[in-house]
Amino acid sequence: MNKSELIRLAFKARENAYTPYSNFKVGAALLAKNGKIYQGCNVENATYSPTNCAERTAFFKAVSEGVREFDAIAIVGGLETTKEGEFEYTPPCGVCRQVMMEFCDYNNFIIILAKSEQDYKEYKLSEIMPLGFNKNNLNN
Repeated sequence: MNKSELIRLAFKARENAYTPYSNFKVGAALLAKNGKIYQGCNVENATYSPTNCAERTAFFKAVSEGVREFDAIAIVGGLETTKEGEFEYTPPCGVCRQVMMEFCDYNNFIIILAKSEQDYKEYKLSEIMPLGFNKNNLNN
């Protein structure tokens, strides 16, 4: 996996974010096991509830094309006015973490939180979603 490329594509996806209310733009690049990368950005709505996060946008694009196995995701975010070198790490929200629980290997899926292509932190899904609930909990 080329982490730098995944981060670069997340920054590229961030450019398309629709955030007229929060002005907080997020981009994600999701690496499927088949090697294809799906990009997503956040899309806000005036009533807030229908807002969709960048991570879920990427997952839903992939799933809508029949892809259901993933290796990693890179996530970048910041206010619209954030300049290069000023980004902070942007972790996924709880809903996005739950979507990851549905489609990703709990112990091996990698979440990359990036400030830049060189400055990033890497986590396993199990680290950011301890005691996660998934379909295995329903098969008891």
